[in-house]
Parts: sequence; C-alpha cells; structure tokens
Amino acid sequence: MNTDKFSWRKRARSFIYAWSGVRMLVCGEHNARLHIVAAVAAVSLGFLLDIDRGEWLAVIICIGAVFMAEGFNSAVEAVCDLVSPEHHPLVKRAKDIAAGAVLLMAVAALACVCIIFLPRLIALFS
Repeated sequence: MNTDKFSWRKRARSFIYAWSGVRMLVCGEHNARLHIVAAVAAVSLGFLLDIDRGEWLAVIICIGAVFMAEGFNSAVEAVCDLVSPEHHPLVKRAKDIAAGAVLLMAVAALACVCIIFLPRLIALFS
C-alpha cells in the first residue's frame, strides 16, 4: 500500500511518463506502426460506412486492446532483453507468448472488423 500523501504534481507527472511510453511505442516499435495503419483504415471505413454507436464502441475497444497488447509485448521484450541478453529458452518462451497474445488480439479485432464492415461493403458493391 502506498503511504505517500496524494499529490496533484505527482499525478500530472505520471501522465507525462505514460505519454512518453505511448510515444516510445508508436515511434519505436515497427508493429505498432502497422497497427496505426490498420486503426486509421478501420476508423476511416467507420466514417465512410456510417457504422452505429455500438459498432463504434467495438472498433474503439479493439483498437485500444491491440495497442495495449502490443505495449505489453514490447515491455516484456525490453525486460527480457535486459535480464538475459543472451539466448535463453525461458526468455524465448516469454517473448513468444507475449507476441502470441498480440496476434490473438489482432485476429479477434480483425474478426470484429469483418463482422461490422463486410456486410456493408458487400451491400455497397452488389
């Protein structure tokens, strides 16, 4: 339990650190850039196809979850590289599982996107 007295300054500083982490993720991780492209495409399609409020919620949650998974994966990889710069089977296991979690979330997000957008796109072109 944290016994420090509440401080607005410390809370503001924690947001600065968090935004720094977002910047590191977006600027330093190649896969995060691919997720940005996918997110921009999904949002653009959402506006173009006039999806409803519930569908927007699903798209937004999927985008956030994919970026969250990518952030956790990047953090796991950074810690593993620090702790064990040489090859170790447990480090490989941790990195592979973290990367697999991103893949699973991205596939789930893609499934949501297909459920939301495919019927509209099919109707648009038929």
